[in-house]
Amino acid sequence: MPGLYYEEFEVGQVIEHEVRRTVTEADNVLFSTMTLNMAPLHLDAEYSSHSIHGQRLVNSLFLLGLVCGISMQQTTYGTTLGNLGFTETKFPKPTFHGDTIRVRTEIVAMRESKKRDDSGIVTFRHQGINQRDEVVCDTLRVGLMIKKSSLEK
Repeated sequence: MPGLYYEEFEVGQVIEHEVRRTVTEADNVLFSTMTLNMAPLHLDAEYSSHSIHGQRLVNSLFLLGLVCGISMQQTTYGTTLGNLGFTETKFPKPTFHGDTIRVRTEIVAMRESKKRDDSGIVTFRHQGINQRDEVVCDTLRVGLMIKKSSLEK
């Protein structure tokens, strides 16, 4: 499904994304080492076994990227001019190797662009939810979205 144009969104709209993804140990180790996040909570099983969680945690920035990536095909694929920012990003529950993540997106705000007549600004609330129905990632993302009407000119 292609992304939606600015006019196709409405405040209060909720999208339950169909794609789910199980997070693997390889995902976590590769992402953490590629980004030079050498925190033992992500990489050291022995160290993490003595932590409050008893096991390694999935890197939160990987989780944020996964949540936004899952949402992209049904929201912004081919219809965005770019991300303008993320705010209020929270990780209320930990994510572990083997957790399966699904995503819910809600449109929380919209407005016309003040600088461009071909686009508008949409605020998305993305929530990553694990197989236990726990929210593990909750973020507000602001995107500059193309207006379909600008393509008709």
